[in-house]
Amino acid sequence: MGFSPCVCQPRHRIGVAIGNQVLDLSVVKHLFDGPILSKHPHVFSQPTLNHFMGLGWEAWREARVFLQKLLSASEPALRDNVELRKSAFVPQTSAVMHLPAEIGDYTDFYSSWQHATNVGIMFRGKENALMPNWLHLPVGYHGRASSVVVSGTPIRRPLGQMRPNDDQPPVFSACRLLDLELEMAFFVGPGNRLGEAIPICDAHKHIFGMVLMNDWSARDIQKWEYVPLGPFLGKSFGTTISPWVVTMEALQPFVLPNPIQNPKPLPYLCDGQPYTFDINLFVSIKGGGMSKPATICHSNFKHMYWTMKQQLAHHTINGCNLQPGDLLASGTISGPDPENFGSMLEMSWKGTKAIDLGNGQSRKFLQDGDEVIITGYCQGPGYRVGFGECSGKVLPAKLI
Repeated sequence: MGFSPCVCQPRHRIGVAIGNQVLDLSVVKHLFDGPILSKHPHVFSQPTLNHFMGLGWEAWREARVFLQKLLSASEPALRDNVELRKSAFVPQTSAVMHLPAEIGDYTDFYSSWQHATNVGIMFRGKENALMPNWLHLPVGYHGRASSVVVSGTPIRRPLGQMRPNDDQPPVFSACRLLDLELEMAFFVGPGNRLGEAIPICDAHKHIFGMVLMNDWSARDIQKWEYVPLGPFLGKSFGTTISPWVVTMEALQPFVLPNPIQNPKPLPYLCDGQPYTFDINLFVSIKGGGMSKPATICHSNFKHMYWTMKQQLAHHTINGCNLQPGDLLASGTISGPDPENFGSMLEMSWKGTKAIDLGNGQSRKFLQDGDEVIITGYCQGPGYRVGFGECSGKVLPAKLI
């Protein structure tokens, strides 16, 4: 992740979470003695992870193994050096979080069968829920990297055109149907040259790690603008991610078999290696006057139809060049039951029913002052791998 030790020390650094502490890798960079990182210690003095991600999966694995050794009780380098330990560890409570990477490009996919089906039923009917291409390729669109923000950044309600009445001309207004989207995203490690695709058998070598994401959505703006070219102003006003990146190496104990895909995809999208993950996900809302957040969704990343390897392979099959730090998102993650739905559009079924927050409060879509909190973790035998928090509070529209 990217952090500053405190407000008084604003220089961005790279750190690793250890309990309630952050290990500042710029302080211990001289200790990395492996064949790759001993030659590239400068990557840990950078303000973001881009240079480290670009070194590739062998360097990532080398760093993980070394840090496990460095932090073990039998290793004296930190254990017996009080001054080094004092300067290397920063309490998480005082650390200021930043984006973990400089995001050059951002792509959002649409890879949950249940979400795509739910939305399709609402707007096109059950018989035409999925578009003809959906079961054949990972549908996606090019998002706006400049408005990807770190957890805790407020999100202002957007202005735009909408057409609330189909028999009336469009109007200009603040968004009235502001929504959240439960997503996850992965950072690209080494990229590919322009004109050269990444085969699916090598895709895992280009996927560094995952973060939580809320891809905020202005449903009324989006509905009016999305035909024929897809989302634009209804999505580009803000996307929130968690600051902590959980590496794919750390997620391997939680890998699951890939979903059965019917019809079978074209050969460039076929892969026999499991690359679906058991990640528990939760969405909560804390409205004005609420003493604690109300959980409105419990989902799981395992519900995705298209895998990250398929997304990356498809993204590059035309020769599109990816770069270290590019962000590729899952799309809304919805499961089979209503409590698994990953957007308020689905939970309220297009605004036809209220979402209960308890204590007399309910929502159909987000109100000003609402804070949306996404959390996630993988549960192992006697331990848990957490993703931290992805949160943002809705500010009122700034009228012009």
